[in-house]
Amino acid sequence: MRVDGACHCGRVRFWCDADPGQVGICHCTDCQTLTGTAFRVTVPVEANNFHMLSGVPKVYIKTADSGSRRRQVFCSDCGSPIYATSDSENPFVYGVRVGTLRQRRALPPTHAVWQKSALPWVPAFADIEIYEEEDE
Repeated sequence: MRVDGACHCGRVRFWCDADPGQVGICHCTDCQTLTGTAFRVTVPVEANNFHMLSGVPKVYIKTADSGSRRRQVFCSDCGSPIYATSDSENPFVYGVRVGTLRQRRALPPTHAVWQKSALPWVPAFADIEIYEEEDE
């Protein structure tokens, strides 16, 4: 599915091809902190299917408890998260933030990971697969 998106201020704009069947919710504590809310909704996109139209986003490297490093990519003006990916020279997949996509209504989540970190006041989502941790 062809989708397009932008940060809140519109400085960073992009388009990509995404699979609506792969949209996921992450309840990990890193995603809670990085979003400033209860969870993050992401769709994986192959790096070669992601195309920046305008702007130069800022990159923050997050190191997980496991030692894994992830690039968190966001607008340096408004702070909107755009995507995350591995901290490698040629990442294969970008985890695009569904909230930045104009077509977000057509991208309901199909699964949730890190359920064991979900905040107790977040209601269960109907008809999605639940994993206590991330299935790597």
